[in-house]
Amino acid sequence: MASEMDMKAARSTYEGFIGLIKFAAPVIALVVILVLYLITR
Repeated sequence: MASEMDMKAARSTYEGFIGLIKFAAPVIALVVILVLYLITR
């Protein structure tokens, strides 16, 4: 079994990753839309 400290570290890492994805996904989508707009213009 994982120790309590390992679970706290894993949860912290997971929450940080999810927070990053929540921020990065819309930014990446906007960049993709901008690039597609510039290509098809």
